[in-house]
Amino acid sequence: MADLPRLTHRAGVGQGAFLTLILCLALGCGQSQQVQPLSADAVILAYGDSLTYGTGAPRDESYPAQLARLLDRQVVNAGVPGETSDAGLKRLAGELATYRPELVVLCHGGNDILRRRSVAELEDNLGAMVELIREHRADVVMLGVPGRNLTMRSSAAYENVASGLDVPLDAEVVASIMRNPPLKSDQVHFNAAGYATMARAVMQLIKDSGGLP
Repeated sequence: MADLPRLTHRAGVGQGAFLTLILCLALGCGQSQQVQPLSADAVILAYGDSLTYGTGAPRDESYPAQLARLLDRQVVNAGVPGETSDAGLKRLAGELATYRPELVVLCHGGNDILRRRSVAELEDNLGAMVELIREHRADVVMLGVPGRNLTMRSSAAYENVASGLDVPLDAEVVASIMRNPPLKSDQVHFNAAGYATMARAVMQLIKDSGGLP
């Protein structure tokens, strides 16, 4: 949890307003990392590469397919194996125009990391995707992908985009599955159980962000 800002009771600020500010900070009032509640007929766009497509498991056991069953809503699988973030950015507008989603689950950039592409370029592309999604009047949540590091932590690019653009982020689930061989079909892809874990984490992220009751 981030440290609360240091508050000073200055002259001219009423005690009631000061206490209200304290209460809001404690309860999270006005937090910007929220999404709108999903309607019953919402379309969710799962956007990414092979981890979204579901490489390593039957098509109906990909994380978007399992998420659709969990949420009882349409989840479009817009994953393209092998795609890098620059190509994903170019493709995104067409997918948004076609499906008009209420919410986009963005999990992209793994191929940039595997190919040792610029982290700064990845960050720029992710940020541009978020802005494009919002231009199309959709909300967005994001999953972080591990960088090339010994701890298998999510790349800093995801944290930077999430904090800079107020995007709800799960920076742990993909990395945690990557560290768990029984949930994987090969070195970088998941099996049906791994994608089930991913789907549950996405549902929880949406719920924590205000999209579900």
